[in-house]
Amino acid sequence: MVGNPDFLTGRGQDQAPEFQELESPEGELHLRFYVSSGNEFALPATGIREVISPSPDRITPIPNVSPLLLGTLNVRGRVIWVADLGQFLGDANPLNTDRPEIPVIAVEDQDTMLGLAVDRIVGMDWLDIDEVQMPANVPDSMAPFLRGEWMTDNKDDKLLRLLDQIAILRSARWAA
Repeated sequence: MVGNPDFLTGRGQDQAPEFQELESPEGELHLRFYVSSGNEFALPATGIREVISPSPDRITPIPNVSPLLLGTLNVRGRVIWVADLGQFLGDANPLNTDRPEIPVIAVEDQDTMLGLAVDRIVGMDWLDIDEVQMPANVPDSMAPFLRGEWMTDNKDDKLLRLLDQIAILRSARWAA
């Protein structure tokens, strides 16, 4: 049995593709998404608690709070605030809530959780942290919440901006 050629394998050339060595991803895992203005952002996967897509009627509006806050959402018995991330970062256009579902990224630091409502989620991607550049030509309203940016398309100068979820959670803007 041990000497049977059916059980011998070479250096991968006779193995099925699914058993050959897989390439290991480079960089760190990030969630990519868009806000209402069409700007693309990313958050490190390690700072994200979960991603949900509730219907707008599950977000309860709360009177006399910051206009950046859409309301509260019950996530498995825990009530979290949901904010329009685009407006928080300085977009003039509010998030369109007249649709079946609103993508919400729940971020957490210590015991504070906040839902960041976005226009659409692209998905998860491995991004090389070593290629992050210092942000350039960034609006003052956005600058304190950025860690850096990547050039995603050289011909169109498309940028993917890396957000700092801790700075967003601890911002004094929520009290305004």
